[in-house]
Amino acid sequence: MGNRNAGNKYSAAHHRLAALQILPTLHFPRDQARSFFRSFIFSAFPSTLYFVMRFRDRSACLIFITLALLPAPAASQETSWQKDLAAWREQYVANLLKPDGWLSLSGLEWLQPGDNSIGSAADNKIHLAGGSPAHLAILHLEGEIVALNPPPGGFPQDFLVSGAPAKPQPLRAEANNDKVSPHLTVGTLNMYVIRREARFALRIKDSHSPGIVGFHGLKFFPPDPAYRVTARWIPYSPPKTITLATLVGTNYDQPVPGAAEFTLQGKSFRLEPVLEDPAVAKLFFILRDTTSTSTTYGACRFLYTGFPTNGLDKPGELILDFNHLENPPCAYTSFSTCPLPPPGNRLPIALPVGEQRYHN
Repeated sequence: MGNRNAGNKYSAAHHRLAALQILPTLHFPRDQARSFFRSFIFSAFPSTLYFVMRFRDRSACLIFITLALLPAPAASQETSWQKDLAAWREQYVANLLKPDGWLSLSGLEWLQPGDNSIGSAADNKIHLAGGSPAHLAILHLEGEIVALNPPPGGFPQDFLVSGAPAKPQPLRAEANNDKVSPHLTVGTLNMYVIRREARFALRIKDSHSPGIVGFHGLKFFPPDPAYRVTARWIPYSPPKTITLATLVGTNYDQPVPGAAEFTLQGKSFRLEPVLEDPAVAKLFFILRDTTSTSTTYGACRFLYTGFPTNGLDKPGELILDFNHLENPPCAYTSFSTCPLPPPGNRLPIALPVGEQRYHN
């Protein structure tokens, strides 16, 4: 009894060291190894050491000891998920702070039919920040055509259109497809024409905007793997179209390729994503939950995912990780035009994960 009590005082580290020292002398049969392994993993190491020493297969014992020292697979997966989430958050912040990221927005000027002069001088219809050219250009709106024309005295030498010296030309602008718009750059400014239904506007970004200069960091809920769910993908054949309303009072249509059904907090829910660009394997969920009244942005939050396991047109599975919920651009600036969630994407539960409010 005295020796046994003294042995119980050893720490787990002492027992593991002792096991490694006696390992070359151990022998046990492989059939006994299998049954022993189950109990070995789920029991305290000191209580199993005596039985390990009775077996005769040296290689099997080495496997036991090695596996005992490794982290559990579930723990490794969770650690990997947390690292991926942390990396996503870091990249998300970096994108916001890019010279042409959403925090760089400094103006949204709706164009009027006819001439819309641009510059820092007081006689312009669209006023730019101080330090910009007094008279930069004229945007002429006629029907559905926006033309870039020079001001009196010509374009400033450092004024570029898509990287080339500015010249008179029509400016491409497609409804709700800003990616095709040519960028007009001068100094720290980056501008382009956007179209929302029949309305046109000049979007102005500034790499020295108040949003970038005054950035004070983002707030996120603690990560919670319980809000990473596997949804059942139900394709629509043919895909349907929904009309999305925006915060600026416009509407636009988007294709909906299917729906994602999932269970959370013991209840079943259904969300519909839109497909912004068929050439990009990405689904766009616009949703709202009950945290919008307290801790998250009131209008909505966004969730981007990949495609379902079997593509868009076949039943399959889709991972919805609500830890990746992010604010729309309008959460940071009033110079953006954000869509509102369709009625079916307004969940009656709380999703206390992802990004919180930026402005209190």
